[in-house]
Amino acid sequence: MVPRYTRPAMTALWSERATYERWLKVELAACEAMEAEGSVPAGTAAAVAPRVTIDPERVRAIEETTRHDVIAFLTHVEEQAGEPARWLHLGLTSSDVLDTALALAMVEATDLVLAGLDRLRAAVRDGAHRHARTVCIGRSHGIHAEPTTLGLVLALWYDELGRARRRLTAARETVAVGKCSGAVGTFANVSPSVEERTMAALRLRPAPASNQIVQRDRHAELLSAYAICAASVEKIALAFRHWQRTEVGEVEEPFGKGQKGSSAMPHKRNPVLAENLCGLARTVRGLASVALENVALWHERDISHSSSERFVLPDASATLEFMLHRAAGLVEGMVVHPDRMLANLERTGGLIYSQRVLLELARRGLPRQRAYELVQRHALAAAADPRGASFQERLAGDQELAQHLGAADIDACFALAPHLGHVDTIFRRVFGAAEGGHAQ
Repeated sequence: MVPRYTRPAMTALWSERATYERWLKVELAACEAMEAEGSVPAGTAAAVAPRVTIDPERVRAIEETTRHDVIAFLTHVEEQAGEPARWLHLGLTSSDVLDTALALAMVEATDLVLAGLDRLRAAVRDGAHRHARTVCIGRSHGIHAEPTTLGLVLALWYDELGRARRRLTAARETVAVGKCSGAVGTFANVSPSVEERTMAALRLRPAPASNQIVQRDRHAELLSAYAICAASVEKIALAFRHWQRTEVGEVEEPFGKGQKGSSAMPHKRNPVLAENLCGLARTVRGLASVALENVALWHERDISHSSSERFVLPDASATLEFMLHRAAGLVEGMVVHPDRMLANLERTGGLIYSQRVLLELARRGLPRQRAYELVQRHALAAAADPRGASFQERLAGDQELAQHLGAADIDACFALAPHLGHVDTIFRRVFGAAEGGHAQ
């Protein structure tokens, strides 16, 4: 994990010490399960737990000899706990501990991700209501299309982020699975009931079937959900990058007191937060591809997944959580310029109302394709000669068009109100009455 892009809670969660502590937690839970079934002396786990203080440096030192991390860890525990520690790991294989502990970490990491997502959704929701009727131009292919509002853009994001939350919640459930089924998952040396007791104590579910490992499609699902969520954050960041362009100037990301935009040009106020988010999104998507590659392993298990997971699982969760909080701050502090939005909307001299003229001509009896040709001709001419007659003036002077639309009819086609008429309906669909569906 890169410290620059990792928040403190994620740093602590994925630390070496926390990892070994989760291993110990799994070992003790399994020991207690065996005690309950009479295969291990009662009180063993209680005797071991207070004697052990995890020392990552000592584990690393032992591993220099053993070349096996779990054996090094168990040796470290036995050094401190003494005789009772011989009952730990009874009938288990390394992956019983590793994968079950990893499930605990992924669940906790995803909870942190979800908290960041909730902050971002709240910021987007508040912005949507605040700017429900802040009019701006809608763009398709980057070209002016028809009027919309900033609030509707944010409502769209909120809806998408809701789907991200559902994916993450489902994926969290998918990875909340552990195993204590032994070397190839057959329970040859440990009973299924021990597994069930162990997982219940850890608030996980036992894998219905496993070989030596928990199957990696589960992990791939989680990182795929991370990647999609990161892509949605990138969509938000990309909008800010466009809005902050000098030629657009509609919305800017926050710019702190004392902040500098360029080492060379004092006037610069760059969209660095949004650009950063776009770059980090690419990273999370790339990490998801590694998780997909880890699904297919040789037979009952190889360890080709193990080395890569030491990178991709901490990095993906930490990077996404960082992104979500950074994106939330971006939206919370966004600087909106409504006057510039209106100026941009009016920049084409009314061309954005061409569809309403087209539709009204069709309603009045002109064949649609002929109406399209007529409106397009005047629109293109007005765009090519912005200092000449306006689009509306050219329409009003067209004799063929005048047979179907009078001056008042044309004026009505250039009204902004129809484009805002269903804002409340969309808000009710997205936010619901219970969450304040009425657009302010």
